[in-house]
Amino acid sequence: MTTRPDPIPGAADGDPAPRRRIFRRGPWENAATGLIALGVIMLMQPFSIELYSWSFATTLAGTVMFIVVSKFPE
Repeated sequence: MTTRPDPIPGAADGDPAPRRRIFRRGPWENAATGLIALGVIMLMQPFSIELYSWSFATTLAGTVMFIVVSKFPE
């Protein structure tokens, strides 16, 4: 008698790769867009030189993230 392995929690029936759901394009594109917007806001604010100095790195990280995420499956 063989036993079937326990299903992975949160897996839909017939879903071949339930763990790959975290790599869907939509939510990650929204996060990358938000990171780009945060970098632009940091660039335009007049209050903190520290935020201004990190604005380019933040915008660049968001842009690279968006490029990578655009390759994810829908």
